[in-house]
Amino acid sequence: MAKAPTKTEAKTVTVRQIGSPIRRKDDQRATLAGLGLNKLGRERTLEDTPSVRGMIAKVAHMVEVVEG
Repeated sequence: MAKAPTKTEAKTVTVRQIGSPIRRKDDQRATLAGLGLNKLGRERTLEDTPSVRGMIAKVAHMVEVVEG
C-alpha cells in the first residue's frame, strides 16, 4: 500500500538557469541569487512555496522548471 504524504514532507520544485543575468536589472540578478542560481545550467531544488513561485515568475525568461 502506498504511503500517504505527511505535512512534514514539503513539496519541491527544481529550477534550471537558462538565461544570463548580463544586462538585466539589478532586482532580476538579486532574484536569481535568491533562488541560488548564478551560472547557466545550474539547477536548484527548492521548497514549493508561493514566495518561491513568485520569484520564478519574476525571472521566468531566465529559468525553467525541470520536470521529474
